[in-house]
Amino acid sequence: MEALITFLGTHIEMVYVLVLSIFVGIEVIAKVPAVLHTPLMSGANAIHGVVLIGAIIVLGHASPDNIAAMILGFVAVVLGTLNVVGGFVVTDRMLDMFRNRTDTQ
Repeated sequence: MEALITFLGTHIEMVYVLVLSIFVGIEVIAKVPAVLHTPLMSGANAIHGVVLIGAIIVLGHASPDNIAAMILGFVAVVLGTLNVVGGFVVTDRMLDMFRNRTDTQ
């Protein structure tokens, strides 16, 4: 517990930035109209492919002896893959709303 208090005391600026960024993020997301929510979220999820590449790189550099890093890397790859696939599925469904009924038949 003392180590945590010492860490927070020495890095209090990072704690301030984290708390302020949480409030700013909540305010920005709350101001987005419902019409724009789906395109913005699908684009953000598709961009998270970078996170997936980073997780693969970190998993590749983890030593085989470090089981915790291997498990954490595997979970990061699985969750990153689900996020990217979900982003593309949402984008596809969104684009289907704008297609003509005669185009799909």
